[in-house]
Amino acid sequence: MSTPTFIRSFDEQAIPLPPKPTRSTVGLVEISDVSKSYGAVRVLRDVSLTVQPGEVIALIGPSGSGKSTLLRTINHLETVDSGSVTVDGQYIGYELRSGRLHELPEKNVLERRTQIGIVFQNFNLFPHLTALENVVEAPIALRRATRADAREQAKALLARVGLADKEHHYPRQLSGGQQQRVAIARALALNPKVLLFDEPTSALDPELVGEVLDVIRELSKSGTTLIIVTHEIGFAREVADRVVFLEQGEILEEGTPSQVLSKPRHPRTKDFLRKVL
Repeated sequence: MSTPTFIRSFDEQAIPLPPKPTRSTVGLVEISDVSKSYGAVRVLRDVSLTVQPGEVIALIGPSGSGKSTLLRTINHLETVDSGSVTVDGQYIGYELRSGRLHELPEKNVLERRTQIGIVFQNFNLFPHLTALENVVEAPIALRRATRADAREQAKALLARVGLADKEHHYPRQLSGGQQQRVAIARALALNPKVLLFDEPTSALDPELVGEVLDVIRELSKSGTTLIIVTHEIGFAREVADRVVFLEQGEILEEGTPSQVLSKPRHPRTKDFLRKVL
């Protein structure tokens, strides 16, 4: 079967695109043979991963293994050199025309990106807005809700993350853990189909880690689809349905937490866990 071609609209450079899986085999998130390089450094090497609705995936591995880059390809914060990524059967940064993928204008990319929430390491809150205003901003800006409805939803989300009493506080008035919980509420405000976490506790003081993990733990029990880049191996063991180990841009091992974390098969996984546990 012929393979459709990947085209960047800006430079019309064709690169390989794997055939899209048939609908019966597609997960909510479908990563197919994705590769990514920065100059001569190849960061991702033909990575494929399927995530089902409601599944919690923990991405683990040493620093520089490609975990965060892989996460960012899902919402098109990183473009891919070859391969494809779909969410609920839809390309996020591209559209398929006549067997070729064409990069979308930024406005359309932003619209499709609203299907995917992401929580970064360093919170990325607007410093001049209160906690409530940070959560309200996106639904209003994208005309997804009236101001009154957005405020009502934001209040409910802040209560969900344990910050009902902090809605009028500015980020500078909040601890790191509280800021990260506001960031989680903000990511949930657009009702995304999948929520991405890029090492959400790495910038926190140790005593604040637990309050953020508690919120993610609650989300994992609620049926929210989560993909989490984490160094918290114990937490991954507790909440993940599947653990994926990456090394030098490749998936070397994946399976249930008990399989990967307790009985790893690949020598590199064993060596990594021996050092971090």
